[in-house]
Amino acid sequence: MPHLILDYSANMEERTDIAALCDCIRLAAIETGVFPKAGIRVRALKADHVSIADGNLENGYIDISVRLREGRDQETREKATQHIFAAAETFLKSAMNTYPIALSMEMRNIDTSLSPKSNSIRNFMKED
Repeated sequence: MPHLILDYSANMEERTDIAALCDCIRLAAIETGVFPKAGIRVRALKADHVSIADGNLENGYIDISVRLREGRDQETREKATQHIFAAAETFLKSAMNTYPIALSMEMRNIDTSLSPKSNSIRNFMKED
């Protein structure tokens, strides 16, 4: 765990490399030292139909949602949130200086009693 989900307006695909942003966020999550590498999942979901702010079709957004298992204290989660958000902001700086873009992020805990897991990825991971 965690799952990092990018929800973004379709016009963002013209403004930035979404796949590279996913990789940037994955690496930032690893850099925090908070999450096990084998548990990190990053995915991006495009919203084809949006209505943002004043309705200007140039408006775009990326919302990063982080879902993780319980057990990390508030300070640890805050530091991880700040690190991942800063990486996304840096990655998107040029696009945000050129286009109207809203960037947001939320980290929240998952109730472990309601979220069973099974994972064989570690069995196949290559050593660094």
